[in-house]
Amino acid sequence: MKISFARLYDHLCWADRKVLESLRSTGNPSARALGLYGHVLGAEHVWLMRIHSKPAAVAVWPSLTLDQCEEIASANCESFGQLVRSLTPASLAKEIRYSNSAGASFTSTLEDILVHVAMHGSYHRGQIAMSLRESGEAPALTDYIAFARGSPAATRLNS
Repeated sequence: MKISFARLYDHLCWADRKVLESLRSTGNPSARALGLYGHVLGAEHVWLMRIHSKPAAVAVWPSLTLDQCEEIASANCESFGQLVRSLTPASLAKEIRYSNSAGASFTSTLEDILVHVAMHGSYHRGQIAMSLRESGEAPALTDYIAFARGSPAATRLNS
């Protein structure tokens, strides 16, 4: 049995919320951690707009407050939720034409874009966790298995 895109994007939304909670709990997140989180959300938004052939309202590397991050994360989650719950084999194979931030033109299937967005967010959430650890903060545990089990993944007792 394959994992569904709906399940994968439920994880994405959960993980984005966990990171937001973690950044809020620091009281004053580092510019690096906040910038990476903004990038995760900005990239999600940009890809959604590419999928829907609309202009992006958020940059790929935006400068955002935590409140703005919360708004964008919520909007992204709602939009991806609607999208992934309407997928069919034919829609997954649909080719999306878009230009990247450097202006180069590409064509990718919707399936490849959806996999990319989910993996991209996981990669950068790991960077955010590292940044928070380096600042002496406890990062959110956003591993997929923690989401699937409904409990945190194991951590090192002593870093």
